[in-house]
Amino acid sequence: MSKAEISEAVDHEDVPRRSWKQDPDGVRANILQVAREAFAQKGLSGTRIDEIAARTSTSKRMIYYYFGDKEGLYLEVLADAYRRTREAEDALELEGLQPEEALRKIAEFTFDNHRRSQDFIRLVMIENVHEARHMPGSVEMSGENSSAIRMLEDIYARGLEAGIFRPGLSAVELHWHISALSYFNVSNRATFSHIFGDELFSEEGQNTLRRHVGDMILRLVLV
Repeated sequence: MSKAEISEAVDHEDVPRRSWKQDPDGVRANILQVAREAFAQKGLSGTRIDEIAARTSTSKRMIYYYFGDKEGLYLEVLADAYRRTREAEDALELEGLQPEEALRKIAEFTFDNHRRSQDFIRLVMIENVHEARHMPGSVEMSGENSSAIRMLEDIYARGLEAGIFRPGLSAVELHWHISALSYFNVSNRATFSHIFGDELFSEEGQNTLRRHVGDMILRLVLV
């Protein structure tokens, strides 16, 4: 799409939408947020670009300009969702904590963050149905997720040095266990609560499960 076509596409919108011409980053962020909600609700095949455009502050034409096509938008939504999760982890400031305290904090944070970011979990569920066909390249994804691994490597190394963590584990294994314990709480909530009731999904129940996640991870690593 040429610059003239972009201008024409935007100029055909109403006055509030024309103001987005001066804020391309805002346009892009708005599209990603709306698309994230849509894809999490309906998946890739069930979502239509027309529906996304109707809920954004821009046009269908501009969505194609930024992301190419629906699959390109979906791929960027996935990458952005992982990126946001890593950024939240990077803000934890674990360096000054004792190893066991730092490991509990990241485990319990992951439980809470997954609970707050249910769209993220649903996107991951949908992409697993697609056998990770639309995921960004492995190099890009490993780069996005390397900060989480480095964080766990540092905590685990400090715990080994202090003699309180047992040897023989890896940061990737720890990341798997933490993710698994936190993921199920969101991914299987509907079926689990349908069978067993909602008690574990009350505020008290969630606080208990969060503490269990921290306890289990520490029992895995402590000598």
